[in-house]
Amino acid sequence: MTDTAVAPSSAAAVAQRARHLATELPGPRSRELEAERRRHVTEGFGVTLPVFIDRAEGSLLVDVDGNRIIDFAAGIAVTSVGAANPRVAERAAAQLSRFTHTCFMVTEYSSFVEVCRWLNEHTPGDFEKRTALFSTGAEAVENAIKIARSATRRPNVLVFDEAYHGRTQLTMAMTAKENPYRITFGPLPGSVFRGPTAPAHLAPSGAGGESSAGEASGAGEASAVVAQALAGVEEVLAAAGPHTFAAMVIEPIQGEGGFVVHAPGFLAGLRELATRHGIVLVIDEIQAGMGRTGRLFASEHDGVAGDITLSAKALGAGLPLSAVTGRAELMNAVHAGGLGGTYAGNPVACEAALAVFELLEDGALLAGACAVEKAVRERFEPLLALDGVVSVRGRGAMMAIEFGDSSGPRADLAKAAAAAANAAGVLTLTCGTHGNVIRLLPPLGIEPEVLDEGLAVLEAAVREALS
Repeated sequence: MTDTAVAPSSAAAVAQRARHLATELPGPRSRELEAERRRHVTEGFGVTLPVFIDRAEGSLLVDVDGNRIIDFAAGIAVTSVGAANPRVAERAAAQLSRFTHTCFMVTEYSSFVEVCRWLNEHTPGDFEKRTALFSTGAEAVENAIKIARSATRRPNVLVFDEAYHGRTQLTMAMTAKENPYRITFGPLPGSVFRGPTAPAHLAPSGAGGESSAGEASGAGEASAVVAQALAGVEEVLAAAGPHTFAAMVIEPIQGEGGFVVHAPGFLAGLRELATRHGIVLVIDEIQAGMGRTGRLFASEHDGVAGDITLSAKALGAGLPLSAVTGRAELMNAVHAGGLGGTYAGNPVACEAALAVFELLEDGALLAGACAVEKAVRERFEPLLALDGVVSVRGRGAMMAIEFGDSSGPRADLAKAAAAAANAAGVLTLTCGTHGNVIRLLPPLGIEPEVLDEGLAVLEAAVREALS
């Protein structure tokens, strides 16, 4: 397969957009760089596939050995518009030529305000909003808690089973998964309580973007699952006193927890509980937002608006940027100087976000996300008939395949299938509390032929793992 540049309409140009393995993965140059990495970088950083990337081409990552790898990870849902989007590069480069930083708390710049304006206009909720910009998702979560506590003068925070909210001390306490996120890092902050959820794949109606093996019952049983979970949440609130809770924080689709979609009515039930008890409902859209599920924000699928909505990851298209958007009266409850950060809302990252907003305008990327879901379901739902695959779930370009059998979760199957796909040049990630879920996070505009090839490789890897 040639790497010579040719006219876009030629067969060779089509081949340029295809997966290609010039060497085994990792190749010799990547192995050399990995050895260098181990001499200089802490072992505390794990890595899914130890290849070193040279550049991106559409939905492909090209490594230093010339391998072209299909990207089903998107930097963990960060590069949703592609890892080398020309419009993002154009706007960021133009800003780099003007200035790289001033700190918005020292002197201001208009791109910060423009990002806030767009988020105020587009996040769910028919009420006046204000936005604060930060750098990382964990920063957004922590600042949302600061805002909720400042506005309510209450200490406690309610989070949920399977939740992931970050790696800082507070967000580790809010995260459910012990290993690798919490283990050895205690003691963790207190005032964090955990409630149950109602996963749609465990509510046998199959509603909410779920397909599962053994699906049989109807909406009545699903409603019972939701009612039971909400009753459990009320018990947690009652034990500490509802009046002590500042915030209730929930992912509309739980990412690291296993791409868990909530059963219909659960988020609405949380909304009602939060309103009744004067608790700030925080919707963590850090992984599921910015078009990932086929809507701008995943909570739109449930018709629920948080008092505060969190954005990050895809917001900056690879540049560090996060946002807290909420009711004006909540956001303005914090005293001047109480929010901020040296790099909060960096101007280069803001320009990248403005490019993302432009790219989302015509709806093509949202349609692309829906096309990803359709393709994944068509290829993998038939595998539910096989022993070992228990669920195909998700929304848009946030899809997952869960492995298990009568003995319980099968992390070994997920690990084997993902490793085989990675070795074949299709970059995939695992997740889930038990590590038994493969998650698919391709760029929203992934080329249909690249998507189809990648899914075919992954299907073969899954079948091999099950055999």
